[in-house]
Amino acid sequence: MKKAILPVTAAVLLLLVILALAFATTSCNRSLLDTHFYYDYAYIALPNGQCVEGPVESWTDFAEGDQIQVTINGTTYLSDSTRIVLVKTK
Repeated sequence: MKKAILPVTAAVLLLLVILALAFATTSCNRSLLDTHFYYDYAYIALPNGQCVEGPVESWTDFAEGDQIQVTINGTTYLSDSTRIVLVKTK
């Protein structure tokens, strides 16, 4: 009779671990893996048809949408991701 309880206990324990991992990976906008990417050059298409390019001083993407903020030569540009190309040259 004790041998029959062991598989049930293991199954319940495994289910609890899976539920805990699912909760940990989806709650509070937290991530278990580091997904920070590094770029050092950018090309930006401006609404007036001009293109700005240069070394990236800083950049940020926003989780709520497709906007990216890039700083090049002291100027900060905010655009959607379809108008910006970030490049890692090194």
